[in-house]
Amino acid sequence: MTAMRDEIARLAEASTHDLRIEWRRTHRTEPPASLSRDLLLRALAYALQERAQGGLNQTTKRMLAALSQKTGPGGGSAPGPEAALKPGVRLVREWRGEAHAVLVLEGGYEYQARRYRSLTQIAKLITGAHWSGPRFFGIAQLPGKARQVRPAPSPTAEDARHGQT
Repeated sequence: MTAMRDEIARLAEASTHDLRIEWRRTHRTEPPASLSRDLLLRALAYALQERAQGGLNQTTKRMLAALSQKTGPGGGSAPGPEAALKPGVRLVREWRGEAHAVLVLEGGYEYQARRYRSLTQIAKLITGAHWSGPRFFGIAQLPGKARQVRPAPSPTAEDARHGQT
């Protein structure tokens, strides 16, 4: 364990050039050109720890591979804040003195007795401008916490300049 810490400390003091050499030795490939010194150092430290303590088990590797197929290039993206809303939830946003209510449905939303695929479509209909629907209705992902519904943001000076008050 001490030897690994000493090696990581040595890497932390190394130049970017030396880290790239270490990458070639460790991974037997060229390091990605866009990789910063900090990321090179972190990746090399992880490789040292992996060798000393073992890497991910096969089950975890399979699970990550399956997830990357779903969310990787061409595979879509991670679910957004809208995915956490349960059918039956009512979202209300006041806009220009008028309250706008949206009902969350299974696989969509209802606004003014019409069905829509996304909150962004509804936000654009209400404002006449492109808005992020989740942002317009105050839905946010808080780091390290469950998704929550927050009060919708108040119009800002920036909104006023663009006629969005």
